[in-house]
Formats: sequence, structure tokens, C-alpha cells
Amino acid sequence: MKKNTRDWHVRVASLVFLILAWSISSYFINSRLFPQPLNVIQSLIYNTLEGSLISDCYITLTRALSAFFIAMILGSIIGISLGRFKRWDSFFDSWVILGLNIPALVVAIMCYIWLGMNDLALITGVVINKLPLVIINLREGTKAIDNSYIQVGRVYQLSKFQVIQKIILPQLYPYFLASTRSGLSLIWKIVLVFELLGRSSGVGFMLSLNFQMFDIAAILAYSLAFITLVLLIEYLIVAPIERKVSGWRV
Repeated sequence: MKKNTRDWHVRVASLVFLILAWSISSYFINSRLFPQPLNVIQSLIYNTLEGSLISDCYITLTRALSAFFIAMILGSIIGISLGRFKRWDSFFDSWVILGLNIPALVVAIMCYIWLGMNDLALITGVVINKLPLVIINLREGTKAIDNSYIQVGRVYQLSKFQVIQKIILPQLYPYFLASTRSGLSLIWKIVLVFELLGRSSGVGFMLSLNFQMFDIAAILAYSLAFITLVLLIEYLIVAPIERKVSGWRV
């Protein structure tokens, strides 16, 4: 308990130091180029009260979560299949490596050309960018499964469902969680790029609009709002799930 309290104090002190360093740096630099934290907060409040910030964050989050769940489901199925069947893995390995190295910008442009300037193109492009990473994580996780535990399950006459639930899935949980964490941190960034290039709503569009108006305070305000939203998802949803599914390892 004392350790957790001490860690909390360190985190708060680190945040205070960051804000202090920001304020001091802004004092010596042109405030238009590097606005004070107070100016960013004022912009954040203004855009929140106006309603645009909340609606744009909601739109971006909806797009990001849609792409995230599609990529996780498809990537898990494909990754586990490649991990179990060596011939499939050998055949599709180069495909996965190619997908992993295609720049997100190229995928964005091609999807908008092929599918039009709409949300379908955005979500499809984000899924294409995220899919290879999920496939690789789950493929390696499937290869790392200890088959001796499966043999023990058969000795105790467990059903196939029980073997999957009690033996296979617990060994795959760390790889699911790794894909989830990397996915949340990667997908929302890619969504912003797609919105900046070809959508008329969302945080990415507003960043582009404020860039054209050279409003750095608004750019930082929108960035701060969405970063806070992603951190809340991480600490309030992902972290509790991780503690629950990893409890068996303690």
C-alpha cells in the first residue's frame, strides 16, 4: 500500500514538473508558437462548450473502436490459424510482412481512391494497417502454447471446449492483451491521419483546420482531449481486464 502511495506521489510530481517546464519554456518562446498551458485550457473549455470538441472526439473514437474490434477479430482468427498450420504460415508469411511494412499514408490514399471519401474507406484502411500486427502476435502466441498441458487435459477427459477455455486461452491472454494495448495506441493515430486526409469531421479534421488557421492552442487542446480519452479507456477498461485475466499467473 505504501509503495502504491509513493508511486502516486511520484506520478503527480512528474506531471507538475512537466506543466512547470512547459510554462517556463513558453515564457521564453513566442506564445503564439508555444502557448501557455492556461491558453490551451481556455481553448479546451471554449471548444467543449461550443460542442465541436465533444462531437469530434466521439466521431473519431467511434471510427477507431470500430476498426479496432474488426482488426482484433480478423487478426486473431488468422493469427491462430497460421500458428496452428505450418503450411499456411509458410504460404502467407510474406503477405503478413508486406502488410506490416506498407506505409499508412499509402493505404489511406489507395482506400480513398478505391472506396471513396467515406467512413468505409477509413475503417478499411485502418484495419489493413492494424491487421498484420495482430496476426503476428497471435501467431507467435499460438506457436508458444505448451502442448503438454493439452495432454494433461485429455488425461482428465476435458471436453474440447474446456481445453480451449481452461488451457489454450489462458496461454493466449498475454498476446491478446499485447495486441490490444498496441492496437489502441496505434489505431487512433492512424485514424487521425485518415481524417486529416479525407474526412470533414473528427479530431483529425479539426487538427487540419486549426493548422490552416495557425491556432496552436486549439491543436494542443484537441490533442490533449483525445489523449485523455484514450488514457481513460486504458486505465478504466483495459487495465482492469488485464488484472482479471492475468490473475491465474500470480
